[in-house]
Amino acid sequence: MKIAIIEDEIGITNFLKQGLEEEHYEVVTANDGEKGWELIQQSKPDLILLDWMLPKMSGIELCKKVRLTDATTPIIFLTARDTVHDTIEGLKSGANDYIKKPFSFEELLARISIYFRKNTEASQLTLGPIAMNRLTHQVFVSEREISLTQREFELLYFLMKNKGTVCTRTQIIEEVWNIHFEYDSGVIDVFMNSIRKKLNIPKEQEFIKTIRGIGYIAND
Repeated sequence: MKIAIIEDEIGITNFLKQGLEEEHYEVVTANDGEKGWELIQQSKPDLILLDWMLPKMSGIELCKKVRLTDATTPIIFLTARDTVHDTIEGLKSGANDYIKKPFSFEELLARISIYFRKNTEASQLTLGPIAMNRLTHQVFVSEREISLTQREFELLYFLMKNKGTVCTRTQIIEEVWNIHFEYDSGVIDVFMNSIRKKLNIPKEQEFIKTIRGIGYIAND
């Protein structure tokens, strides 16, 4: 698992890097917000440790920028700011967690392990004969592997992740396409047709149902 540390205090960065590498994590680092953004784009970390007060681009700004294109990678703020207002602002910007400096390294390790465990659990999904591993980007139907495009994969993942719940067309467009304005949702049907053809499951046994005028629901 790869962890990105975006922190301008070299002493803290070196301390965290050494400790995390001893725990067998891969660690990449940057010491300002702009370099942090470049690092995240290039290295695709599995978790981000983010300082609030950064040169060139604040942690809050960087967090919001990451969330425009990545809604899932865990982000943990490391900061001396500890008012309720600060906590709320950090979480509203898209962070998953908030640890006040100075902090226990053991506590940080525990928080990290929780998010990696959650990600692993969420990455392995099933729907009838369909099995998906989000980490390896593999989809199987009764042990037969099928090939999906990135968008098809993301659409199927969203429906499987929300199994048992009707996913509206608006929700799908916003979450899968990241479009938050009026848009022709007919594109969803095109991708669903392609997914169904690749899954090759008889219509009477389909596990993803169309809810006319509303959206789709995945159910075993």
